[in-house]
Amino acid sequence: MKSKSADGASRMERKTLEKNRRVLMKSLCMKLASVIPKEHYASSKDMLSQQDQLDQATSYIKTLRSRIEKMKERRGRNIIIQDTEKEIDSATTSEFTLPFVEVRHQDSNLEVVLISGQEKRFVFHEVISVLEEEGAQVINANFSVVGEKIFYTLHSQAVSSRLGLDVSIVTERLKQLIR
Repeated sequence: MKSKSADGASRMERKTLEKNRRVLMKSLCMKLASVIPKEHYASSKDMLSQQDQLDQATSYIKTLRSRIEKMKERRGRNIIIQDTEKEIDSATTSEFTLPFVEVRHQDSNLEVVLISGQEKRFVFHEVISVLEEEGAQVINANFSVVGEKIFYTLHSQAVSSRLGLDVSIVTERLKQLIR
């Protein structure tokens, strides 16, 4: 059987450990609150309870996570564009006739790559109109001029996945734009 003095010492030790744990947690919460930008807080940090500070920190971390995902998505799109431009650059070393039209289809996504010379150009809004008329929603469209060539890249998605997109019709209509 334990003596009363040993039981009391054990209780004091537990109290001390618990107090140290609370002090450490408070210190860590203060440290966390100090790294959250003031603009993210709805009101002054000094007026918030520890629970409110943790909630604000959680909200801020979720906001950062969302921003990171959007940046990764944008970076992924940029890599796709860069890869497409590399493919086009490698294609320019081999002979092909201008204007050049290539339509790639995967699932309900459609990528259109057009290359024209300075003298015979695609009219960008007409290209977008063709895609929309054929049931595609343009997600991203850009062009760049390199030397005497104009490179157009459009990414689109089928408005209705059930109907899909007919790549051959889209390709033919795009070729007719520059004839």
